[in-house]
Amino acid sequence: MNTRGAIICAALAVGTLLSACSDTAYLLQSATGHFKVLQAARPVDEWLGDAHTPPALKQRLLLTQEIRHFAVRELHLPDNASYQRYAQLQRRAVVWNVVAAPAYSLTLKTWCFPVTGCVGYRGYFDEADARALAAELRAQGWEASVYGVPAYSTLGWSNWLGGDPLLSTFIGYPEGELARLVFHELAHQVLYVQDDTAFNESFATAVERLGSAAWLAAPEHATARSEYATFDARRQAFRALTANARLTLLAIYATDHQPQPTPEELAAHKAAAYAEFRQAYAQLKAAWGGYDRYDAWVASANNAAFGALAAYDDWVDAFESLFHTQGDDWPAFYAATRQLAALPQAERTARLQQLQRSALTRAPASAPGGQ
Repeated sequence: MNTRGAIICAALAVGTLLSACSDTAYLLQSATGHFKVLQAARPVDEWLGDAHTPPALKQRLLLTQEIRHFAVRELHLPDNASYQRYAQLQRRAVVWNVVAAPAYSLTLKTWCFPVTGCVGYRGYFDEADARALAAELRAQGWEASVYGVPAYSTLGWSNWLGGDPLLSTFIGYPEGELARLVFHELAHQVLYVQDDTAFNESFATAVERLGSAAWLAAPEHATARSEYATFDARRQAFRALTANARLTLLAIYATDHQPQPTPEELAAHKAAAYAEFRQAYAQLKAAWGGYDRYDAWVASANNAAFGALAAYDDWVDAFESLFHTQGDDWPAFYAATRQLAALPQAERTARLQQLQRSALTRAPASAPGGQ
């Protein structure tokens, strides 16, 4: 599951922003939580020079610096303070995101903030706070989901404080996945469009997919490429499964049915769709020999969880198509993406739809593992 796009703005600490917003307690926890992460971070060179740093961690830190240099040199991603520091956190996620959707829709509830605009999630540095909000939303009639986030981007706004750090929550990822994450988060520093989560996340996901394909293609990464192929093939199979389920749910929730289903019929169709999804997952898991990475997500899947997935998947093929139309040239791709971002949202969406259709005529994407 790609849950790497949570954006917590360090600028929320600025008093003028806080005083202008009614939800100061939430913004304060965001700023305070981020600054605590920054305070825990030390330069990678210090960790490497510390005799108490485990050898395995030193190897991973060295690998991250190779990945970062590749991102700057080959992918033309920002060369700044980010990912040159490391923080050891005593928790399994750095942030917990809360998403919510109505009982018969996959459209996420949105929250609006200074600087970042409106987004379809609310992030907390304390898991208990996230779960408390989810419970409150459920009491109001929403379907809510809480998921841990291993990394987030401050969009470059905290580079003056040392940049976004490497974290213990993802440092142990397989090499290909670690590269993907770094590429994804750095991509958020290239471009961010207010009030368009799907655009932002799909763009960053396209960069991570194309970038990781280039990283793993190098001869020296042959072992990692082989290991990653199995991992990513399973992810793509699960992605296809959830995409099909999402289409089924969207068809059920469509408002143009004639005649309109009764509430009882609508509930029955929804229950059947979720049952079918879970049965299909059980078959997929059996084919994997019991690989259970997605068990927890499937067990708690609801409209909010499916709605959150869409933000990462909706326009990925369109952005990959745009990359190829620019001759696989990274600076040209970023320039074309900025031009796309400058369009009014209706025009932007129409152009993405056109690129999406163009992508269907191309060969399968070049990322490893069939992505």
